[in-house]
Amino acid sequence: MNLDIRPVTADLWPALETLFGPQGACYGCWCSYFWLAPKQRAAMDKEEKKQLLQKATGAALPPGLIALEDGVPVGWVQVTPRAHVPRWNTDRTVSRPLDGDDPDDPGLWAISCFFVQSKRRGQGISHVLLKAAVEHARHNGARVVEACPMLKARQSKSVGLFVGSVSVFEKAGFERVAERKPGRPLMRKSLA
Repeated sequence: MNLDIRPVTADLWPALETLFGPQGACYGCWCSYFWLAPKQRAAMDKEEKKQLLQKATGAALPPGLIALEDGVPVGWVQVTPRAHVPRWNTDRTVSRPLDGDDPDDPGLWAISCFFVQSKRRGQGISHVLLKAAVEHARHNGARVVEACPMLKARQSKSVGLFVGSVSVFEKAGFERVAERKPGRPLMRKSLA
């Protein structure tokens, strides 16, 4: 597998739009799940969520990485400082920061979403995306990268694994640091 993985800047928006398709990846989410409060998300239609993500691709720090194979988009990972995914940090979420951690700390990053083209799931693309995400975070000043993946889904190739699989993170050297809900550990990798 020869993947070209790049930050999703505005020039790569068409590729991300192609990957997510007309439904916007996970049922019209357009990776807004951790950006917006539930009521705010519910009030937006998928086109508004799409515009939100498109605008983010023009920011100084892109919202994630895209994997291309021979120019064809096959996967995406959202990797940002924790502060960019506010819903990840609320007191009631399983992904909330550890006691003493400041979610506004620019050195504390989150890998919060994956999306892999349906016919390419189960082929190791998430492993490659995760490795690139860690390096991207490190290159942009991260000292710590966290994730809150799922231990098990009903189907191994399920879109429900948008948070990633625990086994993928374990293979990448992430350690479990908290488990506030069975099967959804907060995992961490120190880059220092």
